[in-house]
Amino acid sequence: MKKLFCILTLLLTSLSYAQDYKFGKVSKAELKEQFNPNDSSSRATFLYKYRRTYFNYVQGEGFSLITEIHERVKIYNQEGFDYATKKLWLHEEGSSRERYYGLKAYTYNLMDNKIVEEKLRKDAIFENEKSKYTKEVAFTLPNIKPGCVIEYKYEIHSPYIYNVDEFIAQAEVPIKKLYMKFESPEYFTYKLNAKGYLRLAPSSSSKRGSIYFQNRVRGGVGTNTTLPSVSRSKTEYKIQVDEYDLDNVPALREEPYVNNINNYRASVKYELSYTKFPYSTIEYYSTTWDNVVETIYKSENFGTELNKSNYFENDVDDLLSNISEPSEKAILIFNYLKARVKWNGYYGKYADGGVRKAYKDQVGNVAEINLMLTAMLRYAGLNANPVLVSSRNNGVPLFPTREGYNYVISAIELEGQVVLLDATSSYSSPNILPFRTLNWEGRIIREDGSSKTVGLYPHVKAETKVYINANLEDTGAVVGKIRTTRTNHDAITHRMALLDKNRDEFLEGLENDHNGIEVSEFEVINDEVLSKPLITSYAFTSDNQLEVIGDKLFVSPMLFFSQNETPFKLESREFPVDFGYPTGASYNINIQIPQGYKVESIPESVVFALPDNLGTFKYVIQSNEISIQVVVNYDMNTPIVSSTYYTYLKEFFQALVNKEKEKVVLTKT
Repeated sequence: MKKLFCILTLLLTSLSYAQDYKFGKVSKAELKEQFNPNDSSSRATFLYKYRRTYFNYVQGEGFSLITEIHERVKIYNQEGFDYATKKLWLHEEGSSRERYYGLKAYTYNLMDNKIVEEKLRKDAIFENEKSKYTKEVAFTLPNIKPGCVIEYKYEIHSPYIYNVDEFIAQAEVPIKKLYMKFESPEYFTYKLNAKGYLRLAPSSSSKRGSIYFQNRVRGGVGTNTTLPSVSRSKTEYKIQVDEYDLDNVPALREEPYVNNINNYRASVKYELSYTKFPYSTIEYYSTTWDNVVETIYKSENFGTELNKSNYFENDVDDLLSNISEPSEKAILIFNYLKARVKWNGYYGKYADGGVRKAYKDQVGNVAEINLMLTAMLRYAGLNANPVLVSSRNNGVPLFPTREGYNYVISAIELEGQVVLLDATSSYSSPNILPFRTLNWEGRIIREDGSSKTVGLYPHVKAETKVYINANLEDTGAVVGKIRTTRTNHDAITHRMALLDKNRDEFLEGLENDHNGIEVSEFEVINDEVLSKPLITSYAFTSDNQLEVIGDKLFVSPMLFFSQNETPFKLESREFPVDFGYPTGASYNINIQIPQGYKVESIPESVVFALPDNLGTFKYVIQSNEISIQVVVNYDMNTPIVSSTYYTYLKEFFQALVNKEKEKVVLTKT
């Protein structure tokens, strides 16, 4: 009897707990919860995260894709307030567009032991056009307080049945209950791609669906996909059902030097492989990278735009008159286009308004500018081709999919070498691409329809060389001069900071970055000459580098260039460390000792290295009666370090920080 009672108790508890997932059934226990018992540091928790995606058939219109969303979020503190704002991204193209329906949202607070709810008002919903193809719908829940629970649900209706949004199974905060379902008719065959470190295996079943139809199939997928018929009758078909039911999904948090955390987020992607309608042949979609490339290239917003040239021919002819050297032609065209057509900030592999309009208006998106560049280079007789790229914020395209690429650059194949160009950045140069594009591999598309991958990470180091002459004063001040030389990506980053701000704003940032120094006599060389290193120099004064205790002075020999903490603090790491590009930094420092003082002790010189020549750190210091000389060299020889080396990398950076914190001790003579 006791055993039966326990079983009934557990069953009733389970049923009552399941009822809590109904919209609006927020409990006092949820509102009273002060932290997630499995992750006490989390600022919020998804109490329930639900998604169902299925197909709906409308007579005369065809299939459409319906996605139902229901989410309930517990907010523990002010740091979790950002979860009270939700953004929906809706795609539109021509007359076809995604729409949202049935939005309901509430905030729940516990006041005097009573649940008080507040409804989302219509005037708190905002719609913004983000691009020609994308609309953003954003809403923020009202009356957000620490401890509150928010809940919302809505539907997305989409005509783009070939593009099923990724099922995301992991968030930046924990998920207590996750339920996802995908239902697809037998006419559509999808390929399932999973990623992340959580095992996501669906529970699969099938059910029957039925349609009344009267029109013949018109082929393809889209808003007008209909089933064939000879007369109006009822047709039954099988529906494949995949379900995912998970409890206590751990959070996936950002870590330093991760190119895109979504590359490692647990998720499943249903990619349309082919369609097979009654009385029709099979039509294939995006099953291989060759299929993907062919589909993109044949688009009128890609390949057709690439073949246009009459709008620029006269300008290019004038530019290249009497120029025969291929590399010189390439540089002239590249610099000309960068100066003439400015990037509007929009990504994309397709031209929005067209290359002709972008050239005339002198502004365009990524595709318009770099397809234009490719066309110009081809017109000049160079072997140039577009390169499909997935930007860092778009993630790594692990599987063949048209959505995997969202960016395009240009490549010249010259004397067996591939030179990569991106004319959207005023500060880029051949093979020195903007940081946003440094993401694994791109795919070159040649005129004959063939394609090949090309690495996007640079092999040449970005180097920063710093020369410092400083004088220590017995008052505690440090004065001196600094000269810095930067190359490649270090130069790009600094040029952006230098030229995209006014000079006063830049200098204020420089002073703050160097622990509040005062800067004067600032000079810059080659700020707009991209083919040469960027050189800056300035005088400085600092009142907080020397520590005076009795008759002793304590100073870090690297002054305000020393690193105070390591970026790698986690005990272990599953993700690769992505620096973006190989780097090298050197510091040559000469410090004059004030009169009446002598060196009592200096740090020990050291050299240590990572395994397999991944990186090195050299710290050499010496002194004499009047000065201290320090030479520090840091090299990271690869843009990406595998997580298998994380323990070594963590120890390497901790040792580096510890060494740079060590101080020289001076004592009065």
